[in-house]
Amino acid sequence: MNINDKSVLEMLNKLIAIERLDKTQILQMVNLVYLSSDINDLKDNLKWESSKTFH
Repeated sequence: MNINDKSVLEMLNKLIAIERLDKTQILQMVNLVYLSSDINDLKDNLKWESSKTFH
């Protein structure tokens, strides 16, 4: 996904608000957005990263 695309930024902002992401999670999301093909892929990647962090 292209983080410079306005529609992508709007989706990311909604995700931040809905999931109530903290600063660390937001930074993680920004790093993962380039690797993700769509918003569902990004959510899966975020879940995987957060589970990796806590195990």
